[in-house]
Amino acid sequence: MKSITSILAVLALGTTLAIADDAKTEPATTTTPATTTSGKPHADPAEMFKKLDTNGDGKLTLEEYLASKHAQKDPDKAKAAFQKKDKGNKGYLTLEEFAGHGKKGEAASAAATPAAPAAK
Repeated sequence: MKSITSILAVLALGTTLAIADDAKTEPATTTTPATTTSGKPHADPAEMFKKLDTNGDGKLTLEEYLASKHAQKDPDKAKAAFQKKDKGNKGYLTLEEFAGHGKKGEAASAAATPAAPAAK
């Protein structure tokens, strides 16, 4: 009975030390991927763009966009989203447009805004 207790004590000590050693090797700060409101990880737009841009020309065409798994679930909705992001109706998206970094209607609003009168 005494030998079983000794063996269990040694195993418990070994397990404790192994767990402590694992805790030391983990980085002090871990980066958490961005998440959506649903709690699912949010992919990096640049990585997604690179995967979708199958010919590697830096332009994401509607055909490339519709080939994604997400777009295949609802092609009509995906086409509408593409057209909404496509500034100037060029027929392709840049990385900035795809990621949503461009300001909506920037050129149109600049042209429509009258210049301020010059101070005298």
